Amino acid sequence: MFTGIIEGLGTVKGVTPTGGGVRMDIHSDLPLDSIRVGDSISVSGACLTVVHLEKSAFKVDVAPETLSRTTLGQVKVGSRVNLERALRLGGRLDGHLVTGHVDGTGRVKAKRPAGNAMLFAFSVSEDLSRYIIKKGSVALDGISLTVNACNRRDFEVSIIPHTAAVTTLGSKEVGDMVNVETDMIGKYVERFTQQAQGTQSRASIDEAMLAKAGFV
Repeated sequence: MFTGIIEGLGTVKGVTPTGGGVRMDIHSDLPLDSIRVGDSISVSGACLTVVHLEKSAFKVDVAPETLSRTTLGQVKVGSRVNLERALRLGGRLDGHLVTGHVDGTGRVKAKRPAGNAMLFAFSVSEDLSRYIIKKGSVALDGISLTVNACNRRDFEVSIIPHTAAVTTLGSKEVGDMVNVETDMIGKYVERFTQQAQGTQSRASIDEAMLAKAGFV
């Protein structure tokens, strides 16, 4: 489990095919003193396991499922990635609860200044947008962000200068891809209401059903 508050950046130093997956060698700007082999680490929003550790670098294995669902399949030597260590119980939760289980990808649709910030618009599939709500939380490349506006195929977020400076998001341009993890609460509510109705039909989820299930 993570918070979506990026702790440092990494640079991919090697990508070695391993069957249908790859092993990535990542040089970390983030101190690794507290990391051990077997620990979880978020790499641009994807929860991966450290399988080899050096003083300032680590290696992770990326499974075929992760490569197909995230942008890690496009990562090359020299690519920069966002890094966050796993959340400690009792620690501060400055972002929101992020699992590191990426739902899919989005594409930068627009990028423009907005006061002292930068406004990004992302296009996503309806399978993802249905879990994104205005003023809700979303994780993009592992970064916890607040949704400014949204509709069926895209949404907007505002990036402050600090976030642009300390994450990979500041260098994203129109057409670039990002990993998207939607807030888990909406997915759980949908699942519970489906089970209460005794069907997996999305059409069965309405205000009456939510009231019957005790959610409203």
